[in-house]
Amino acid sequence: QVQFVESGGGLVQPGGSLRLSCAASGSIFSIGAMGWYRQAPGKQRELVARINRGGSTNYADSVKGRFTISRDNAKNTMYLQMNSLKPEDTAVYYCNTDGPIATFWGQGTQVTVSP
Repeated sequence: QVQFVESGGGLVQPGGSLRLSCAASGSIFSIGAMGWYRQAPGKQRELVARINRGGSTNYADSVKGRFTISRDNAKNTMYLQMNSLKPEDTAVYYCNTDGPIATFWGQGTQVTVSP
């Protein structure tokens, strides 16, 4: 069973950048589409970006043009480059399969965008 560990979050000012990493304990090559999710206080968890095994990507409208998702199957790692961050991007960010599997949820990584 694959376990995901997210890292790279932190406190950043509006307009700043962060790069999140998602390390898998097992091979992700066999996993189809994967995604980055986020959950802000008082809100439901939402999918913000997805990437399939071949590298095709999709983004939520709220992050399109600012976030870039990528994956390195050889390193069993997925990334989320976040640029031009806004206060509304503040949330705990998680990675999982697209069509998440409940037992794969990790602890997430906190992203806080504040002056």
